Amino acid sequence: MRLDDQQQSRNIEDRRGMSGGRGRSPLGGGGRKIGLGTIVLALAAWYFFGVNPMTILGGGDIMGSLTGAGSTQTYETTGKTGAEMTDAEGIFVSKVLKTTETVWERIFRENGWGQYPQPRLVLYSGLTPTACGTGQAQMGPFYCPADQKVYIDLSFFRDTGRRLGVKGDFAQGYVIAHEVGHHVQNRLGILDQVNRARQSNSRQANQVSVMSELQADCFAGLWAYQLHREGQVIESGDIEEAMNAAAAVGDDRIQKSQRGYAVPDSFTHGSSEQRVAWFTRGLQSGNIQQCDPFRG
Repeated sequence: MRLDDQQQSRNIEDRRGMSGGRGRSPLGGGGRKIGLGTIVLALAAWYFFGVNPMTILGGGDIMGSLTGAGSTQTYETTGKTGAEMTDAEGIFVSKVLKTTETVWERIFRENGWGQYPQPRLVLYSGLTPTACGTGQAQMGPFYCPADQKVYIDLSFFRDTGRRLGVKGDFAQGYVIAHEVGHHVQNRLGILDQVNRARQSNSRQANQVSVMSELQADCFAGLWAYQLHREGQVIESGDIEEAMNAAAAVGDDRIQKSQRGYAVPDSFTHGSSEQRVAWFTRGLQSGNIQQCDPFRG
């Protein structure tokens, strides 16, 4: 990626080096409601990385605490916000985020959706409080709809490069664009529909989750399409890096690497083939109307 002339986003919140903590619940006392977003993150952490879900859920009653897209929590942090990044990793993430802001501002404007509400991206180390529960590095990058923030521990990129062979700056850009895609889903009301569908039909919860992830991949493809059209950011080999990243995080490949076999009924993010296909769909069409895996 050629980002030398790209401006940095002002929507970076830098919590790196801060000690992690648990959000303070508005319920008071020791209890707190646990939103569906928290549960999804906890189960994803357990499924992909072996993290005990109760570490994230704080020992709560999962079924008795299902409250929707995520409960509102207040928490304290002194992370630096709005300042330009000065380290290489922070500068890269900040510039990539800026490209997503530019792309989605254009898409919202062209579709008559008003002003694009930009998300904030939080850089943290190890643990951090979020409105969806305690974020952990082992969970990988994630989006919390309750506070409309993307969370990334940058060690994820180093780990996936070593463990999954995901390398290249554009592959990292794809990951950020995918998480921003979940923010777009949230702002368009899609995540609310996804959560209601999960709750109304538990047998199809995994399938609905897969479709949500594939749409975020397609949205990442739209981001790549816009950058390619401008002809100023994408370099030779960048698209291949993104496709390799999409394939590497397919449920089938991850399950086969961990178990030696794949169980399609347990997929929550989609197969490698599906993830590449939907990223490609967005990349080739450049049309958000084509990014609808829920149809049909």
